[in-house]
Amino acid sequence: MNMIWIIASTEFRRLFMSPLAWSVLAVVQFILAWVFLLGLNEYVTQIQPAMVGRENAPGLSDLVVSALYLWAGVIMLAVMPVLTMRLLAEERMNQTLALLTTAPISISQIVLGKYVGLLLLIMTMIAMLTLMPLSLSLGTDLDWGKLAAAILGLFLLLASFAAAGLFLSSLTRQPIIAAVSTFGLLLFLMVLYISGNSQGAGSELFIYLSHFGHFLSFLEGLFDSSDLMYYLLFIISFLLLTIRKLDNERLQR
Repeated sequence: MNMIWIIASTEFRRLFMSPLAWSVLAVVQFILAWVFLLGLNEYVTQIQPAMVGRENAPGLSDLVVSALYLWAGVIMLAVMPVLTMRLLAEERMNQTLALLTTAPISISQIVLGKYVGLLLLIMTMIAMLTLMPLSLSLGTDLDWGKLAAAILGLFLLLASFAAAGLFLSSLTRQPIIAAVSTFGLLLFLMVLYISGNSQGAGSELFIYLSHFGHFLSFLEGLFDSSDLMYYLLFIISFLLLTIRKLDNERLQR
């Protein structure tokens, strides 16, 4: 566990030694802040006056906060491949992966260390994002349960993105190829959800296989163990595939 943390902290620091992490955090935060302010302005000027007197009308948490986390998930679908492409593909391109895998540490520690390092960046981004809805608590009542579910759902969604990207990064020495293939896989899973909704009956399998079908449940404030198990199985499967891929390479040497 200590070695995993050493690799994770090293990977986390390495991300911030280049402009990449700073640029990603700045651009994503700017876009989401703009989305948040536009949604808040529309709610205050148009939606809230129209909801006066209605019973069980959707509130700020439903129309602004949940929408913010939904936009964060959609935007990170395009951003996450840029972050994951460097994890192993760049190591292989720079011919440092062979040195890393021959070090007196296990492949599992290497993979988990790099994965946890990326999770630290994900948690940083989510923490910065969450400051925006938290600011609303100074002037209104938030649905804290729905906010907590949205935070957990976004974390699981991005953690699954990271696991898939890590595996695809282990398959090539070209970071660009790793990024494009990761984006293609994540986009395909999103299309499954859209296709499942458009087909109506009999499309439950497509919706279940998609990330976003489970993510939307969290945004609605629903915590279902099946959604949690989906993400855990997805993450564990791709981490095991990555470990198996690097183990095979080590044995071939």
